[in-house]
Amino acid sequence: MQESERSVVTVGVFDGVHLGHRQVVERAVAVARSLDLRCVAVTFEPHPAEVVRPGTQPPRLTTLRHRAALLTELGVDDVMVLPFTMELARLSPADFAQSVLAERLQAATVVVGANFTFGHQAAGDPSVLRVLGDKYDFTVEEIPLVSGVSSTLVRELVAAGDVSAAASLLGRPHRVEGVVVRGYQRGRQLGFPTANVETPPNTAIPADGVYAGWLRCVAVGNLPAGYDGCVWPAAISVGTNPTFEGVPRTVEAYALDRDDLDLYGMHVAVDFGTRLRGNTKFDSIEALIAQIHADVDRVRELTSSASRP
Repeated sequence: MQESERSVVTVGVFDGVHLGHRQVVERAVAVARSLDLRCVAVTFEPHPAEVVRPGTQPPRLTTLRHRAALLTELGVDDVMVLPFTMELARLSPADFAQSVLAERLQAATVVVGANFTFGHQAAGDPSVLRVLGDKYDFTVEEIPLVSGVSSTLVRELVAAGDVSAAASLLGRPHRVEGVVVRGYQRGRQLGFPTANVETPPNTAIPADGVYAGWLRCVAVGNLPAGYDGCVWPAAISVGTNPTFEGVPRTVEAYALDRDDLDLYGMHVAVDFGTRLRGNTKFDSIEALIAQIHADVDRVRELTSSASRP
C-alpha cells in the first residue's frame, strides 16, 4: 500500500456540525495536513435511530446537503455518506474497523470524540477502536468533549425557540431548508409577501413565534438569473397564524423591503437569529398589520448590527 493512498478519517452522524463536532473535525484535518494525507469524514444517512428504533429518531438539525457542506468548509477533502441499514447496524466493531476503516478508507489515523460508539449495539468505543487500530494498522486520537455542547441540547433549545442559545452551540444560526410553495398568500394581501417553506419531514423547527433572521437561495440545481448567492434580512414566522383559524403549521419568511421576488419552486434556507415574540391572536387585521410593522422594524435593527451568516 502506498502511503499516498491512505487517509485520516473521522466518523460520526455530525447532525448540526456543532462546536463539539467542529473540534473533532478540525483536529482530523490538522492531522491529515501534517501527514500530507487526505481527510475523510464519514457520516450516515438516514439517522441510525431511524433504522434501529423506528419512530424514535430525533428531529434533524441539518439536511444531508448542508451537513456535507459544513464539513467541507472545515477542510475535509471527502465526505463519505454510508447508507445506514440493518446490515451495517449488525456489523461488529471489528468488522466495521476492518471493512470500512482499514480496507475501504485505508485509514492511517482515526480521530473521534470521547463519546464515539460504533458497531452492533454500540459495543465499540475509543478504547476498543485503539485495540482494533493495532490490528488493522491505524492509530486513534480521542478528542475530549466540549462541555455543554451536544446535538440533543441544540435540539432542545431550538424546540424551545431559544435560537440565540442554539446558535452559540452551533457556531452559526440554526437553519431550516425547504422548497418554496404556494400558501394562502395572506402575507401578500397584508403587504408583506412571504416565502412559505415546505420543510423535509422530521426537521428541527423552532417553537412557534416570530424571529429575526435571514432568507437565502440555495444552489440545488440551477438558480434563475439574479438569484445566485442571494441572501436577505428576513422576518420569520413559525406557527399556525392564530389570527386566521385553521391554518396548518408553517415556516414563512418575509425578505425585508422585497415585494418583487418570485421564489416559488426554489430551494431556500431560513437562518434563525433572534426570537422576537410568541404568536398572538389579534382582534383585528389592523392590529396585526401594526404589529408586523413593529416586528419588521425590530428585524431591521437586529440584522443590520449582526454579521450576515
